[in-house]
Amino acid sequence: MSHYVKTFHAIEIGDGTDGRWAAHVRSAMAKAEDWLTEEGRTLEGAAQARQLFDTHMPELVPVLDRLADQLDSPDAKTLLTMATVRPFFSGCTQMGHEGTLLRNYDFAPEHCEGTIVSSQFLRPVIGMQEAGWGLLDGMNDAGLAVSLTFGGRLVHGPGFAIPLVLRYLLETCGTVDEAMDRLRTIPIAIPQNVTLVDAHQSRTVFVGPDIPMTQAHDACAANHQHLPVPDEQERTTRTQARLAAVQAAGVDVPSMLRPPLYQCSYDQWLGTVYTAHYRPAEGRVTYHWPGEHWEHTIVGFTPGSRTVALGCPATATTTDAYPTVARTHFVRGSKWCGSPRRCRP
Repeated sequence: MSHYVKTFHAIEIGDGTDGRWAAHVRSAMAKAEDWLTEEGRTLEGAAQARQLFDTHMPELVPVLDRLADQLDSPDAKTLLTMATVRPFFSGCTQMGHEGTLLRNYDFAPEHCEGTIVSSQFLRPVIGMQEAGWGLLDGMNDAGLAVSLTFGGRLVHGPGFAIPLVLRYLLETCGTVDEAMDRLRTIPIAIPQNVTLVDAHQSRTVFVGPDIPMTQAHDACAANHQHLPVPDEQERTTRTQARLAAVQAAGVDVPSMLRPPLYQCSYDQWLGTVYTAHYRPAEGRVTYHWPGEHWEHTIVGFTPGSRTVALGCPATATTTDAYPTVARTHFVRGSKWCGSPRRCRP
């Protein structure tokens, strides 16, 4: 287990027309090809991605165009559709309860963008940005909050990477029911668990390329969708143990900041990068790390940066939290590949 220091940034980008968004993402978007599938790098694949986007997210078409026009990379517009992105996988534990969404995001710190973004593309939205304009979690001014976890099944199909889907839900929906209705019709590329919270209800749903949207029995999720979880997956990710722990703890930030919910296996790409505590009816989110927190609101967003230390307390060793495991592997077609970040389908 390694300790990390990571700097998080908070930026305000408005409707994306004044250059602030482009200035922040331009260097990353110059490497857009690295994110795309082989098909996505072809003219035919790019056209198919755009058609899928136009069909399922028509409200965001003008936003995509004005963002992509500010970037130099010829692949940027295709990447921003997030319909031909190599699959990438993460850990995470999350729950919704009584108008609150609480989640841990677990990944490799150096590969998490770490940007908290306040935007007004179609409406005011705050969230943790990923892949240009997607969101790992977020909330809007209507009082809806959403977050994602990987569903744990190593399959891939046609559809969108889930961070853009979360962006779309927050831009176009005001309630859990509205978001679930839209989510039911959107093709999703890899299995994902989505937790949705508004002032009146909390829900977790399972989505993926090979299943219809299915509601979980409660509003909690880790990194599985079906039982039994394979023994190797449980040893590596402790997904069932984490789900049981968050169900027992409830909405409790201190529990999220210690094992087993706070993961320490950073070298295996399974370390907790941040804890997010959303109270969407108040328009308020607080990001937590051990000994540190940073609060933002929709009406009082303050740009800036915060450097934090990641890692388990000295009293919690790697063996206390998780068994020593090999680096998680992911599938490439019918074969295994060793890239924890993303693999060609």
